[in-house]
Amino acid sequence: MSTPIPGLAALPTQDGVRNALLADAPLMDLIKGVFDWVNEKQPYPYIVIGEAVETPSNAHDRYGSEVLETLHIWDQNRGFAPSLTIAARVLQVLDHTPLTIEGHVHRWTRFVSLQTLKDPEPPGDIRHVPMTFRIGTEVAPA
Repeated sequence: MSTPIPGLAALPTQDGVRNALLADAPLMDLIKGVFDWVNEKQPYPYIVIGEAVETPSNAHDRYGSEVLETLHIWDQNRGFAPSLTIAARVLQVLDHTPLTIEGHVHRWTRFVSLQTLKDPEPPGDIRHVPMTFRIGTEVAPA
């Protein structure tokens, strides 16, 4: 048996997360899209797939990675309830749920953190909720 060639997991993991979010009809009923880049005139609410931190998680006979993936929920409201409703659905879609990650075997996804932020500029109705997930993968066997 040959050991598969190591490869970065960040981009295929981002694609797997985006595809899982887009495939969830209840989530898509709450938002206007899931993006890697957002046009300035994009209507709210939406999710941006943000920063990723990848670290190796190898074993003697296989290559693996852990990807810390941050999602950003953006909404235009005076309160956090709509944004947190979206966050709760994102949690249901991703936490402890298998992902399809090209070239990799998904091992686990775990929710790490959530923070509520508001834009202080008038009129003060922009809400930002970053959510972070840790995703474990291994390079798929050849």
